[in-house]
Amino acid sequence: MKNFKKYLALILGAAMIFALAACGGGSSEEPAETESGGDAEVLKVVTEPTFAPFEFTEDGNEEIVGFDPDMMAAIAEDQGLTLEWVTMEFDSLIPALQSDQGDIICAGMNKLAGDRADKVDFGETYFTSNLMLLVSSDSDLSGIDAVTPDMKLASQIGTTGGDMVQAMQEEGKIAEGVVLNQWTDCYLQLKNGEVQGVIVDKPVGTEYLSEHSDIAKFAGEGFGDTEEFAFAVKKGNTELLDKLNTGLANLKANGKYDELLTKWKLSAE
Repeated sequence: MKNFKKYLALILGAAMIFALAACGGGSSEEPAETESGGDAEVLKVVTEPTFAPFEFTEDGNEEIVGFDPDMMAAIAEDQGLTLEWVTMEFDSLIPALQSDQGDIICAGMNKLAGDRADKVDFGETYFTSNLMLLVSSDSDLSGIDAVTPDMKLASQIGTTGGDMVQAMQEEGKIAEGVVLNQWTDCYLQLKNGEVQGVIVDKPVGTEYLSEHSDIAKFAGEGFGDTEEFAFAVKKGNTELLDKLNTGLANLKANGKYDELLTKWKLSAE
């Protein structure tokens, strides 16, 4: 009788273990959940961080700072998004979205330039600007119309300014349009006397002059069509674009947008 009871206990014990295993009790393979009850998707924001005060890195620090990262962080908080910033060359930003290497472009990109709007979907404009000619502090140039065919002008590749200096070279208005990967390279060319001017967005040139007024200055007034800076997503990603636009609208309504303009010494034009 005792042996039968022991045998019965073993059978019942095995049955309980089997039942627990079938129900998943104690399993360590369940995915971790966020506080909201699901895994947070990390969205990659691609940028080219030499465009101060919109996005840049400080000496010895890889963290991207500026108006754009602050704005996107505020939008992300408003909309419950998780962001990761990825650095690449400016002319690689649109291809990155097209090939799913990134989810959002935020890089002070002019949505009105060329055929960009045919390749990605832009959000609402968050800043407007125009172009300026940056020259050395001892230059006699009075503005873009005073540039002569023997001169060289620089700008960043893939930008409105980059397209302009190349067009000016093709039209014979300048000897060479120098297009470089980073704004810092353009400034260095100007400082070293390798070019006579740099075509740059006004707020970006203003930021450079705030620390280098002994090296450079603006020549004349702004020129070119008004530029509209906007973030962008892959064609057809309306769900994400709606969230970004809603977040931006909320920032403008609650005063956070104006607060960031003041922080980064920008004025909405």
